Amino acid sequence: MNLPINKGGRPKGSLNKKTKALREALRGGISPLEFLLDVMRDEKKDFSVRVDAAKSAAPYCHARLATITHGAIEEQPIPVSIEVITKNANNSDTESPTN
Repeated sequence: MNLPINKGGRPKGSLNKKTKALREALRGGISPLEFLLDVMRDEKKDFSVRVDAAKSAAPYCHARLATITHGAIEEQPIPVSIEVITKNANNSDTESPTN
């Protein structure tokens, strides 16, 4: 009978701490996000606690805007090149670059 060798670590299929905490919170009828939103909306709580709850809940409620960096200086226009392809009478493609 060949038994698997114990290599240490968490057994396959067992839950990590985060997943256990989430499942326990959901069994109680409230998700962690709902808890944070409740703390944020509770006017009896200290303002700094409410702000921390809002910061923690924000990524789950609102998408983060991407940062876009342009290579040109704001005062100078960005050069654009357009290539026009037309058909001749003999059905061959011709290219004429324009700026």
